[in-house]
Amino acid sequence: MRAPLGLVGLVVLGLALTGCTAAGAGAGGPAARASSPSTVDGVELPPEGARFDYQLGGASPVPDGATVVARDSTDDPAPGAYGICYVNGFQTQPGVEWPDDLLVRTADGEPLVDPGWPDEHLFDLSTDAVRQAVAERQASTIDGCAESGYRAVEFDNLDSWTRSDGAFGEDDAVAFATLLVARAHAAGLATAQKNTADLGTRGRDEIGYDFAITEECDRYDECAAYTDVYGGLVYDVEYTDDLRGSAATVCARVDALDPAPSTIVRDRDLVPADDPAYAYTAC
Repeated sequence: MRAPLGLVGLVVLGLALTGCTAAGAGAGGPAARASSPSTVDGVELPPEGARFDYQLGGASPVPDGATVVARDSTDDPAPGAYGICYVNGFQTQPGVEWPDDLLVRTADGEPLVDPGWPDEHLFDLSTDAVRQAVAERQASTIDGCAESGYRAVEFDNLDSWTRSDGAFGEDDAVAFATLLVARAHAAGLATAQKNTADLGTRGRDEIGYDFAITEECDRYDECAAYTDVYGGLVYDVEYTDDLRGSAATVCARVDALDPAPSTIVRDRDLVPADDPAYAYTAC
């Protein structure tokens, strides 16, 4: 989860992208290159190269041509689309209380917060006992995703160890992620690695992730770090307030990659389509 940026750029740049424009929607666009879904180890993977939408800010009608849609676990999956269920796997959801002994504490005893999201606290993943306890509490959300009809789940904030002030490290995060993925697979859900390009092949080979959802892999020039691991099963969201060039430039750049990530350009807050700040472009 990238730290939020100011909304001024969003409003200005978002005006140019409001509505369901579809850059790259011709013969070479994602709708044309999408493959059929496949099943691995009993879970159905999303189709490679599929056009998608990222609707974490609120449910909207599915954009024309989109067949993969991510929504928050508190929303129902989009009708007729391959649904990906968003779960804040490594930090607390705003307004949701967790036991103090499952959270990283600062020197003065307060829960450690994510600097970019001050209403989210980091889970303490430093011991197996705590990892098991957090995973057990997350299990009900995972099962709820499956019961609602989602076919996959993404666990956000995999990189929380980088913000833990040394309370735990990458190996601890990998061990915890493995628990979440195993539970999701047991519920019949595919799993997406969220961001964390420097994880390399550990996400696929140790944790067991099936595909990747990334934010701003073009902006940070790291798309190949994901496609080298997951091939065409990479779904990237770029944001209107922090692009390298125009949306058309972004689409031209990512479409030139082989394999190319399925890429969309959205407003930073991922607001519903009836909000004036809404922006959506599919590459």
